[in-house]
Amino acid sequence: MREYTQFYIDGRWVEPAEAQTLDVDNPATEEVCGKIALGSAADVDLAVAAARRAFDSWSQSSREERLDLLQAILAEYQRRSADLGDAVSEEMGAPPSLAAGTQVNLGAGHLVTAIDALKNFSFSEQRGDTLVEREPIGVCGLITPWNWPLNQIAVKVFPALSTGCTMVLKPSEVAPFSAYIFTEIMDAAGVPAGVYNMVNGDGPGVGAALSRHPDVDMVSFTGSTRAGVAVAETAAPTVKRVTQELGGKSANIVLDDDAFVDSVTAGVATMMVNSGQSCNAPSRMLVPNSRMDEAIAIAQAVADRVKVGDPADPKSIGPVASAAQFAKVQGLIEKGIAEGATVAAGGPGRPAGLDTGYYVRPTVFARVTNQMTIAREEIFGPVLCILGYDDLDEAVEIANDTEYGLAGYVSGADLDTARGLARRIRAGWVAINHAFDMNAPFGGYKRSGNGREWGDAGFHEYLETKSTLGFGAGADG
Repeated sequence: MREYTQFYIDGRWVEPAEAQTLDVDNPATEEVCGKIALGSAADVDLAVAAARRAFDSWSQSSREERLDLLQAILAEYQRRSADLGDAVSEEMGAPPSLAAGTQVNLGAGHLVTAIDALKNFSFSEQRGDTLVEREPIGVCGLITPWNWPLNQIAVKVFPALSTGCTMVLKPSEVAPFSAYIFTEIMDAAGVPAGVYNMVNGDGPGVGAALSRHPDVDMVSFTGSTRAGVAVAETAAPTVKRVTQELGGKSANIVLDDDAFVDSVTAGVATMMVNSGQSCNAPSRMLVPNSRMDEAIAIAQAVADRVKVGDPADPKSIGPVASAAQFAKVQGLIEKGIAEGATVAAGGPGRPAGLDTGYYVRPTVFARVTNQMTIAREEIFGPVLCILGYDDLDEAVEIANDTEYGLAGYVSGADLDTARGLARRIRAGWVAINHAFDMNAPFGGYKRSGNGREWGDAGFHEYLETKSTLGFGAGADG
């Protein structure tokens, strides 16, 4: 039983201002596996004050000092990787192959990417007699979700450190264990007191206090569009910068060519990763109407092969993260049936033999129209919708007919066609044949948010631009 009832403020572990705790469930067993302290505005005040004090010195640190610290964090992260994997497995119910594999490795990958980006990042340039400098924005409030906990912490903390900012992290209270291990890593690596602070809690208690705090200069939030709107509204009176990575309902346009079988297969398999709990999941598969029956048969076979709840199988998927999420996913599956979509695989209820745990049957809906609820709303579970198109212009129209714009996909053998379609998809991150690049800027259009993360693009969110006019005047005289 894990028990994390302290916060990390000003370089040490401290007791919360108020004695409030929250039980944390393992979604694979539905049993309490630990408890955490819930923070309040008073804890946020202490953490922000520590970050504000530390900003004066850390903002003036050299590139070399920041690189040395990031390297020390990397060494400690690698040393604690098994502990991180165990924490993710317990808090999310994730199979060990996913928890100790992709979940942990993404955090390390973003750290390595930040190190490489910092080595050559330009913080200043001279344009004629004007010096243009990029300076750290200040104290940052970082609010992260439960679905990819280490990934989302990494893409906020490491760019903030690299650019000379100080920060207060509020990890998700649904999956908080890995954040505590991460904080122990930061402490052991020697992060200067006050530069990194961590306060646990829920949105109303800690997230809102961070968003409205007058001494917080920017908020970086990842989560639902509904919560992102609330963060922006709360932050507005203090005119602080708010960056948001929000929901998605990403289209995957499958081309009518020789790669069709492989394209459909890959699309279904990618949708099921992390039990479908990814904001960039290819949740709407668009196939030619002339090949709809073929697509259904392929998708059904792939979905039926997905193992659920078998930790010994490296291709197994785990449960969704909570009872609330399970109820939401089940409700939307029932909605899809009620609205007339064809259930090609899966359906409502738990998989056979799994009466405990928030497990969802890998589900494929076919002959979905883009007006159906399951095609409009982010389900955030292992549920794929297959829609038909008559020509590529219609495919693009369907792909863009959504309030979201986080990601998009084009799958097929004809790269020229795929490239042309990718340019027409209104989304911030478009993958051809499920390509992946940790240096590619990640973020959305429309109600999927604003700002970008990953690689050097993520640095800019934590920087202010200063112009010093006349800086070079008389330099040659």
